[in-house]
Amino acid sequence: MRKHVQLPLLVERDEDGYYVVECPIFSGCYSQGKTLDQALKNIHEAIDLCLQEKRNQARLHDYHPKELAFHTVTYA
Repeated sequence: MRKHVQLPLLVERDEDGYYVVECPIFSGCYSQGKTLDQALKNIHEAIDLCLQEKRNQARLHDYHPKELAFHTVTYA
């Protein structure tokens, strides 16, 4: 595995106050925590588990973004 790979994470705070974190590079790679620090620690563990699968190792190997952006839109 390559070292020092920066992966995108999406973080939301749910209605119960928990932080939900997703790594969209890997299907189903998400975690949560009562605090942001705990949620980020947990997503590292989830990523480690995802990387035990060959297809996710290949996905990481092929991941070379030039630019990342996050946008939101208000929907009524």
